[in-house]
Amino acid sequence: MQDIIRIHEDDNVAVALRPIAKGETLDVNGILVTTIEEILQGHKFAVRPVKAGEEVVKYGFRIGYAKEDIESGQWIHVHNLKTALGDVLDYTYEPKPSALKETEHAYFDGFRRADGKVGVRNEIWIVPTVGCVNSIAQALEKEAKKFVKGTVEDVISFPHPYGCSQMGDDQENTRKVLADMINHPNAAGVLVLGLGCENSNIPILKEYIGEYDEQRVKFLQCQDVDDEMEAAMALLEELAVYAGAFSREAIDAAELIIGMKCGGSDGLSGITANPTVGAFSDLLISKGGTTILTEVPEMFGAETILMNRCETPELFEKTVSLINDFKNYFTSHNQTIYENPSPGNKKGGISTLEDKSLGCTQKSGSAPVKGVLAYAQPIKVKGLNLLSAPGNDLVASTALAVSGAHIVLFTTGRGTPFASPVPTVKISSNSTLAGHKNNWIDFNAGPVVEDSNIEEMAQKLFDYVLEVASGKKVKAEEAGFHDMAIFKQGVTL
Repeated sequence: MQDIIRIHEDDNVAVALRPIAKGETLDVNGILVTTIEEILQGHKFAVRPVKAGEEVVKYGFRIGYAKEDIESGQWIHVHNLKTALGDVLDYTYEPKPSALKETEHAYFDGFRRADGKVGVRNEIWIVPTVGCVNSIAQALEKEAKKFVKGTVEDVISFPHPYGCSQMGDDQENTRKVLADMINHPNAAGVLVLGLGCENSNIPILKEYIGEYDEQRVKFLQCQDVDDEMEAAMALLEELAVYAGAFSREAIDAAELIIGMKCGGSDGLSGITANPTVGAFSDLLISKGGTTILTEVPEMFGAETILMNRCETPELFEKTVSLINDFKNYFTSHNQTIYENPSPGNKKGGISTLEDKSLGCTQKSGSAPVKGVLAYAQPIKVKGLNLLSAPGNDLVASTALAVSGAHIVLFTTGRGTPFASPVPTVKISSNSTLAGHKNNWIDFNAGPVVEDSNIEEMAQKLFDYVLEVASGKKVKAEEAGFHDMAIFKQGVTL
């Protein structure tokens, strides 16, 4: 295993891949550096003296300014490093062409829907229109588990606290997310469960759903029937019969849509897990597939990397708006745009938002940006897409699902048990986490700094994703976890 890594030749820091004791002398690409204090795994140390006010460079980019003079071999973290981020910026389009080439086709066993869409699960979903019927939805899920047989893989309810007492764009978000959930092809059948007096009631929601298959989508307004449980179970039985007629068949991986998200990052996330996902993204796109990158606040400080990979000036302008609109969202709520990273990130070695963002954007690989999506907007074009959503794990992962992701790849250096509406693959940045939380982690990228490399790990991840798309359950699914979180932005009446 490597002891340290200097990610880019221009970096004036290196990262410890194991705990480094005070007084150890290390060879950093031909430069001998003696540590003057202990350096924890994932944390940074200076490979040469850095003057106060000088840029600290990692990944070949600035991650902030030194608060004070820093000696060679000294630990660099929040105590002596400050962010360089500011307010809304102007940007210049400097396109960089991609060298990504097509590769041979790959296949998985999925479900072809009547409208031609593809799903990787054959589930029945219960979608409440309003939080008032959450308990009924959960009771129905429990009772309807008896329909899980044959090719019907699960019955899942998705409780949420919204659908009423909302205004403006906030209410629009809820309606769009619920409609996207109802239209998601991982659901073979959907019961839309309403109350009857809510703002986002069934007649209004139908306008957002658009055309639908009456065999696949059923509606029940609880205030309209004497016994909502009895009425709902009858509809769920009909949906189970319909869903049971589907079976898996070979489908080209070009039809896969994969969401990409990170959370609870550490100092190795940008070295192992995120670059592995980036190489995976390039591999899937080379086969005609699609990936979606989100969590806009964790692009701050690395946004120009994505902007300059936009295929057209129009996409560049959309990406500029994507970034600046989110900055304005922060400032409109009297919040700083750089109130990140989290305590867990800092403990793992991430010092500034630029540090986190440069690691985060590694998940985008090298493919050109083909699309830029608003929150809750369904995917339109194949290839790499950017999606407007916050960094919050549950909200962002839900956003990826409702925009069309069949599966979400979630990298982490800290570990988390949560799920999303679609299979959520937890990818650890280090082998210690993978061993410690084996009940959470699905794939370990730690070997990148042990006995493997990015290309090998990306191929292994690609093969694993095809297995998941073909029916292999991830750890969260095995535990019965299924979460949904809607982006709350407005007032509550």
